[in-house]
Amino acid sequence: MRVRYDTVAMTLHWVIAFGILLQIFMGLVMVHLAIPIGLKFQLYQLHKSIGITVLFAVALRLVWRLTHRPPALPETMPALEKTAAGATHFLLYAFMLALPFTGWIVVSVSPYNIPTVLYGIIPWPDLPWFSTLADKQTADTIAQFIHDWLGYIIIGILLLHILAALRHHFLLRDNILRRMLPFGDRT
Repeated sequence: MRVRYDTVAMTLHWVIAFGILLQIFMGLVMVHLAIPIGLKFQLYQLHKSIGITVLFAVALRLVWRLTHRPPALPETMPALEKTAAGATHFLLYAFMLALPFTGWIVVSVSPYNIPTVLYGIIPWPDLPWFSTLADKQTADTIAQFIHDWLGYIIIGILLLHILAALRHHFLLRDNILRRMLPFGDRT
């Protein structure tokens, strides 16, 4: 019986994790720090680029997860804990999809009409219906509010996910965290 995730699942997990942590850091800097406007513009463009990259990586991860069963949780794990793990993973996937889409909506309804060019190379379209709204200012305010709050909520979900993994590793001393680490025993 396989006890670890496969290489594709691990790679996508850590690419997405790094991308999300980078997005959280950049998002907080852009919103809460007084930084020069030129740097802020560059951060917003990079934030959009990484957001779309994360969206694609999450879509790939979701397809992989649906077509490749993850290793089973230990039989000794209480049923309530298994349910909590499943619910947390479901929420993570939901928020990992919702955040890039709400960000894309924010860009599409922006009254400033600033084009998105991923990594300064690939022009990225606005979402058609949203980009043609008559009252872009109101839509922008609502979309930005939703995107911001989804960002704060995912921080909480991620902290729960990380703390649970650390609990398993340091307190319970089981293999839950090791299943997703890219180094170590490959069984």
